[in-house]
Amino acid sequence: MDSVVKLRRDSGTSLDDPSPYRKLIGRLLYLTITRPDITYAVHCLSQFMSAPTDRHLQAVYRVLKYIKNNPDQGLFYSAKSEVCLNAFADSDWATCSNSRRSIT
Repeated sequence: MDSVVKLRRDSGTSLDDPSPYRKLIGRLLYLTITRPDITYAVHCLSQFMSAPTDRHLQAVYRVLKYIKNNPDQGLFYSAKSEVCLNAFADSDWATCSNSRRSIT
């Protein structure tokens, strides 16, 4: 996802049928279990599931293109391993232009 482009609710034209966008976001949310590198982008794009626009859909296509070009970036979880995974994130206060809340 382009870090310079700030997506907003009213950017672009509304999609006639939002169901393909919602299906893609649902699949990408499931994929974030093994692909933490796309988590931030998918989280940002999932905020627009109620009223997606063509610009939001283009951003989803960019994420899909990234996944296609980097197939070896995922995590492998063995079924017999007892590894405990801990993660920490730094918050970015008020960066959401719609709600002025932290989105990390």
